[in-house]
Amino acid sequence: MIRFEDVSVTYDGAPEPTVRSVDFEVPEGELVLLVGPSGVGKSTILGAVSGLVPHFTGGTLRGRVTVAGRDTRTHKPRELADVVGTVGQDPLSHFVTDTVEDELAYGMESLGLAPDVMRRRVEETLDLLGLADLRDRPIATLSGGQQQRVAIGSVLTPHPRALVLDEPTSALDPAAAEEVLAVLQRLVHDLGTTVLMTEHRLERVIQYADQVALLPSPGATPVLGPPAEGMAVSPVYPPVVDLGRLAGWTPLPLTVRDARRRAADLRTRLTDKEPEQHNSPPAAPTPTVPAARRSSRFHLPFRKRPAPAVRSTPAPPAEVHSLSVRRAHIQALREITLTIAPGETIALMGRNGAGKSTLLNALVGLVEPSSGSVRAAGAVPHRTPPRDLVRRVGLVPQEPRDLLYADTVAAECTAADEDAAPGTCRALVSDLLPGITDDTHPRDLSEGQRLALALAVVLTARPPLLLLDEPTRGLDYAAKARLVALLQGLAAEGHAIVLATHDVELAAELAHRVILLAEGEVIADGPAADVVVASPSFAPQVTKILAPQKWLTVAQVRAALA
Repeated sequence: MIRFEDVSVTYDGAPEPTVRSVDFEVPEGELVLLVGPSGVGKSTILGAVSGLVPHFTGGTLRGRVTVAGRDTRTHKPRELADVVGTVGQDPLSHFVTDTVEDELAYGMESLGLAPDVMRRRVEETLDLLGLADLRDRPIATLSGGQQQRVAIGSVLTPHPRALVLDEPTSALDPAAAEEVLAVLQRLVHDLGTTVLMTEHRLERVIQYADQVALLPSPGATPVLGPPAEGMAVSPVYPPVVDLGRLAGWTPLPLTVRDARRRAADLRTRLTDKEPEQHNSPPAAPTPTVPAARRSSRFHLPFRKRPAPAVRSTPAPPAEVHSLSVRRAHIQALREITLTIAPGETIALMGRNGAGKSTLLNALVGLVEPSSGSVRAAGAVPHRTPPRDLVRRVGLVPQEPRDLLYADTVAAECTAADEDAAPGTCRALVSDLLPGITDDTHPRDLSEGQRLALALAVVLTARPPLLLLDEPTRGLDYAAKARLVALLQGLAAEGHAIVLATHDVELAAELAHRVILLAEGEVIADGPAADVVVASPSFAPQVTKILAPQKWLTVAQVRAALA
């Protein structure tokens, strides 16, 4: 169905090809998972299938890519739309209408399908993706995960023969991700749809793959094979594989069920051992409030240039009391009360639309409370001038491009260092994105790399309260480990960190405390080890495998065995 024949892609101005010697075939009716670290060219390979590379992105494509016999060099994306549907990492870039139902119908209208066929397929897709209750909602009012499901649905309705998906579950909560992956599995098994996809959260998708195409490093030739064989040599792998490698299981398990069947001996070895706990934040003084970075044409409070640095008061980094927020006739938050202590790392979790991003926006002053109060480092966020607020709170939003507008990584770092020691931002970039050169344009980075750059820009100011919205979206396991180490260091220095995330593995590894939200209300608030273990939806893989023992991460198991 999809055939790569000695394909290499070189972008304009790049000294080396982004991908080279790509030569493999995706058989009809199979799901092939493209696996590799960030920046190895996975998105470029996916773009070559839909014709976006090179017709839209520019650059030079050598070799041949065919989809259902059509050569993508001679067929532009619109001429491939009836056979291949594509969903990229940024769902907002796909939308051309205002409401959910209209967006699902748009692709079929473009292909000239009959109205009765369009109506039937829209209803089927609404049910498949759990969007029926959102059919009349404006897309702009949806959460990031809801928008992702709409984007996937918009390419499903024309019934393409092949689907190309770039991190389709990255913005979805665990339950919604399972729904989407179940739909993909039904399309593959029941309708013979061919799926080529990439996803950094391998713990969610590896069990659904028929084959894995492994790109171990930039410019390397992809190796196609069974998932277990690929995971045995892959530089990126999910916790279940990591645990299998540690325990010496052969073949490696790819699912929690398979791992549990083999875990009896491991549980016995761990019976008298206790996991190292990190659910109590370190006692640390409130950090010095630093100066932050330059003004922004976007007029966002976390980009404004502040007044000279002052030292913070002893007040907690954040206090929220009876906070309620109503937006566009939707009650986004209901009577939220919490205190965030210095050095504490909190994971906000819950299904898409639960109110996580709204709570972060209230803490940074982008959302005004309907009732109740919010204080951040002694200030009322929505009443504090941005140049003052930015010294107290830093936000890394879901869309990193909101923070990045310079032409090169070096220029971004220079601007971020205006009120910090020269080289501060660049050192953070080197930690999070090793190998990225100064002259790289931010738009040439992958979604995960752009997010890491935006994080470095915000961290340069070292705000006492750091807010992150889906910080691991687009990051591979190595990049996530570097992020975890960096955030743990900030917490040890007294910085408070609040992150809204669907990444249960991140919460298990990093969070001192987990707050679960549902319908804008707090339904659980406690130590990470207690909250995630008690939740089937938000428990990490290691917890499920070794239950009833309360282990959260492979690192805990490795330390205990050592």
